[in-house]
Amino acid sequence: MFYILFMNENIILPVVLAGGKSNRFGKDKSIVKLGNKTMIEHVISKLEKKFSEILIVSNNNKLNLKKNKIHVIKDCIEGQLGPLVGVLSAMKWALEKKKNYKWIATFPCDTPFFDSKIIDEFEKYSNLKEHLLYFIKSNKQRHNIFGLWSLELSKKIETDIVQNNFRKVEMWADKIGMKIIDLGEDISNNFLNINTQEEYKIAEKNLDKLKND
Repeated sequence: MFYILFMNENIILPVVLAGGKSNRFGKDKSIVKLGNKTMIEHVISKLEKKFSEILIVSNNNKLNLKKNKIHVIKDCIEGQLGPLVGVLSAMKWALEKKKNYKWIATFPCDTPFFDSKIIDEFEKYSNLKEHLLYFIKSNKQRHNIFGLWSLELSKKIETDIVQNNFRKVEMWADKIGMKIIDLGEDISNNFLNINTQEEYKIAEKNLDKLKND
C-alpha cells in the first residue's frame, strides 16, 4: 500500500493491497517473478513515477522492499479478513502518522498491466470532491480494488468491519454508495488479475507490455 503524490499537493496516498493468502495461486503471488521483477515490483514501478511515498499492506514477513519512501505494514486486524481491512489499515497508518493525505488510492498487487492513466483519473476526481469513494470501471466491469477512498470513511469502515462483520469491498461499497470512473473498453488485458497459474501463463505472454516498468 502506497502514499504521497508529486501532484495535487501530496493529498493522495498510493496503497498496494497485498495481504491475501493467494490460495488459488498456491503461494504468495505478490513476490512471484514476472519477467525480471516480482508482480508487486511491477506495480511499484508504475506508482513511484507519480508518487514520492508508497504504502504496502502485506502480511508476508519475507517481503523485502528496501527502497526509500516505501513503507510496509500488516493488516491492523489479524485473521486474513480481506481487502477492506487492508484499506482500513492504510487509513489508520496515514492518520496515526499525521500525514496530510485526504485520500488513499488502492491498487492490487496482482494486476501489473494496469494503465497508469488511472492515477491521473484519481488525481482529477480528488480535486472535484463530488463523492467519498470512486471505483474504476472498464468493459462494463467494476474493479473494486482500483479505488479512490476519502479518509473521512475510516471510522465508518472500522465500525462496519468490527461491529457489522463486513468483509468484502464490493458489498460495503454497494451499501454506502460510490461513483464510477468509466474508462470504456479495455482490449489489452490491462486489468488481467493474476489469481491462478493459468492467468500467470497469460501474463507471461504479455511481458512486452511491461518493458517500460
